[in-house]
Amino acid sequence: MSMTRRTFARALSAAAGTFALAPRTALAEAETPRAVPDPESCAVPPSIAALRPATAGVAPIGDDERRGRLDKARRLMAEQGLAAIVLEPGSSMLYFTGAKWGLSERPFLAVIPAAGELAYVAPAFEEGRAREIIRLSDDVHVWQEDESPYERVAEILRTRGAATGRIGLEERVRFFVADGLRRALGAATFVSADAVTAGCRMFKSPAELALLQRANDITIMAYRATFPTLTEGLTQVEMAKRIAAAYDRLGAPGYALVLFGKYSASPHGSIQPQRLREGDVVLIDGGCKVDGYESDITRTIVFGRPTQRQRDVWSLERHAQDAAFAAATVGAPCETVDAAARKVLTDAGFGPDYRLPGLPHRTGHGIGLDGHEWTYFVRGNRTPIQPGMCFSDEPTIAIPGEFGVRLEDCLYITDQGPRFFTPQSPSIEQPFG
Repeated sequence: MSMTRRTFARALSAAAGTFALAPRTALAEAETPRAVPDPESCAVPPSIAALRPATAGVAPIGDDERRGRLDKARRLMAEQGLAAIVLEPGSSMLYFTGAKWGLSERPFLAVIPAAGELAYVAPAFEEGRAREIIRLSDDVHVWQEDESPYERVAEILRTRGAATGRIGLEERVRFFVADGLRRALGAATFVSADAVTAGCRMFKSPAELALLQRANDITIMAYRATFPTLTEGLTQVEMAKRIAAAYDRLGAPGYALVLFGKYSASPHGSIQPQRLREGDVVLIDGGCKVDGYESDITRTIVFGRPTQRQRDVWSLERHAQDAAFAAATVGAPCETVDAAARKVLTDAGFGPDYRLPGLPHRTGHGIGLDGHEWTYFVRGNRTPIQPGMCFSDEPTIAIPGEFGVRLEDCLYITDQGPRFFTPQSPSIEQPFG
């Protein structure tokens, strides 16, 4: 029986009904209408308006875990011969210290010495706010507007015997900050801190895995509520807004990349206006954050009845995703995962290598506090796969001018091998397992 527009939403709703991921409390509550109507419910479809927060019981990362991270960082610094590392605001500062601070022209810095106490450098007029947000140390060195923040870093390092050693800079430290540090610490040698920052962050703890699991669960909840709302004439912007609204109601900030028809062959989207039509491929890629930890899930379906061509390419994409997962064994080099997925596509006549039509990008990326972080399933990456690592598994088939298919689920590595956070998409008609 053909799938018409009329039956499309019913089919997705039926598939959504089979979903069995925890937490289910928010979904169960969604079946009970609110006693007092929500004014915002008029602006979104009922399936989205009915959603409730799904973050109950989330356990944020605690200071004891961060102290353990600092201890590991110091061990890695000793192994690498580093006297200290310097961090600007961002995911690494959050990871090690718990401090959240925005980037501006006035540097706010964290200094982690290999020996000695963590210290911060802050603008003097921001000292009060800085002391409100810092953790694990009350050692704050301030600088006035006519002074150099980099001299404060030098003071910290001198008191810890590190001013003439090798100083690691986190990869996102801006040039003017790095240059200022070099001028203030002429006797020091500046190198990459990746061996320390990546060496810690690549390996997720049970607490981090729990946060990633919840983020993935919430993403599936948002998709389940929004996919059945696809209607002919809907724009990609309108659909993205619906998904964002679903995340808001579920209590986790999130986003979505929405692509229709031939634009689904553009891996990171198009600014061209798109309106959904019968027979269009629909590719939705997005995620949310729970205590800073991110999800990243892509589903590809067809609005209406899929053609045989669409079915065949979708099935090939699923085989490539399966091949990548099977190759993600403990001890294997990361590049073997990319090779396994790419071989499936090359054998079917796509590519070779990164050529189109085919897979134009790496098969997967690390994920955690950043949507893309160390390390990657890509050719040339010989990093051995180890327990605690987390990756996306997303070989894409892009056919310019026609359509694209991407299936993306994130996985984590256990002692026994890879495990997905979410069930894979079973079929082109059924996006949720």
